[in-house]
Amino acid sequence: MSYEARNRLRELRREFHRHPEPGWREFRTTGRVVEELERIGVDEIAVGRDALATDERMAVPPAAELEPWIERAREAGVRSDILERTADGHTGVIATLEQGEGPCIGLRVDLDAISMRESDEREHRPAAEGFRSEHDGYMHACGHDAHLAMALGTLERVKESEFDGTLTVFFQPAEEISGGGKAMAESGYLDDIDYLLALHIGLDHPTVEIVAGIEKPLAMAHLTATFEGASAHAGKAPNEGANAMQAAATAIQNAYGIPRHSDGLTRINVGRIEGGTASNVIAEEVTIEAEVRGETTALMEYTRTELERVCYAAAEMHDCDVTPRVISESPRVDSHPALRDLVGNVAWEVEGVERVVPTEEFGVSEDVTYLMERVQENGGLASYVLVGTDHPTSHHTPTFDIDEDSLEVGVTLLTETATELSRRRP
Repeated sequence: MSYEARNRLRELRREFHRHPEPGWREFRTTGRVVEELERIGVDEIAVGRDALATDERMAVPPAAELEPWIERAREAGVRSDILERTADGHTGVIATLEQGEGPCIGLRVDLDAISMRESDEREHRPAAEGFRSEHDGYMHACGHDAHLAMALGTLERVKESEFDGTLTVFFQPAEEISGGGKAMAESGYLDDIDYLLALHIGLDHPTVEIVAGIEKPLAMAHLTATFEGASAHAGKAPNEGANAMQAAATAIQNAYGIPRHSDGLTRINVGRIEGGTASNVIAEEVTIEAEVRGETTALMEYTRTELERVCYAAAEMHDCDVTPRVISESPRVDSHPALRDLVGNVAWEVEGVERVVPTEEFGVSEDVTYLMERVQENGGLASYVLVGTDHPTSHHTPTFDIDEDSLEVGVTLLTETATELSRRRP
């Protein structure tokens, strides 16, 4: 890769890093991706509503939370036609490059950032070198900025290569809140994909290392449960109230007592509670936010059902009503061994790669599994690939950063894998 191409990757990554946007609010990011796709000269660009099944979106914020991000994007110069196509939180892009009669290859990357304030310490390179987040309270603390740069770099390289087939790149919104995977999987653009590659950077693997395909991502569901009771004076007439706070507290305590399952690992966590008005008022409404995970989709569904049962029982015990809601979820889908092995073989030939790990248990959750599931149900193959990078601190921390040399490794791996796949039939 030339110096100019390497520098271009770094500049793209840093630009995306400076302007992080959370799930379903990636209006500026979507606009910049479209500009780059038009510069590269792909054959088809589906934006917003055209790239998503609207009714399958999950965890979409209310309009009041979307509007400031739309205005910010407009002020940044995002074209009006892009803002119209992404209105009401329809962010995301699907790009198609047609270059021969070979198979259809898919690549999925994610757009969104995390709700977290980025460090401004001198030792933190983005702060020291002037590409720290300009949106205070949000940052690319998981490497999605790098994913975007690598995907765009791969499209450009593939267009100039001997690739014979169709390359479709899915720029998916709302991964961090598990909201966009299903909507993009149901868009129709996955139906003809023969091979799907998903991508993540780092995850405690160094720059010289590639994981050819992960296995055992945990199935996951985010839930809320709103308890509704009746307020009363806590000192004068507590018996006249129906205590939603007490119902919620009972549900939280009992949630952690849900039995583990003999079929495999399960997880549950209640991470947030909100409600009540004052210390001397019996709380009338309280909402908890929780998540459940399972080693299989069935185990996740078991834990989710049990959590809902616990909430109903706690509400009845304290004479309250409760409304549980599933905000977002994702299934478990493993990388296919055949595609995983091909990626591993290609990786050994990539300059800068010193170790190839055939597979590794993921241990967390990712809504790309909806896309992987769709491809594999239709007879195709999918693999979730990890491109190693040296990162000074863990993902989802205020000082997360990457080794930008890994951008070139990722582009080369993806380009060479796509080219090798284009010589084959599924």
